[in-house]
Amino acid sequence: MRLTSFTDYGLRMMMRMASAPGTAFSTTEIAAEFGLSRNHLAKIMQRLSQGGLIETRRGGRGGAVLARPPSEITIGVVVRLLEEGQAMVECFGPGGGDCTISGCCRLKARLRSAEAAFLTDLDRSTLADIALPAPASA
Repeated sequence: MRLTSFTDYGLRMMMRMASAPGTAFSTTEIAAEFGLSRNHLAKIMQRLSQGGLIETRRGGRGGAVLARPPSEITIGVVVRLLEEGQAMVECFGPGGGDCTISGCCRLKARLRSAEAAFLTDLDRSTLADIALPAPASA
């Protein structure tokens, strides 16, 4: 299974936030650390906020903080939220795509099972398990 860059970047951001759960992180700060687009991270941050995984604050002490302790947020929950609307294969998408073998395909059930097993395995780990080490002080 291949995750979108949206999910990849979101996981990196959540791993950093898990390293200092009470700290507010700005998109500018995280973008600089990982060499990513600030605008792209802002969209990811918005999705994570809408999903209840982070809380955003405005102002001088603004930024994003985890909405719950890292030990209470599974990797599977993060991936499901960020991959929402992304079909693993065309036939899983809305309308089923243009598959010519959908009536007799025996692969679809196996792929659904594999996808479920993948997410179930990610549910066994939390952000606390994958938190990045705190950056070294300059």
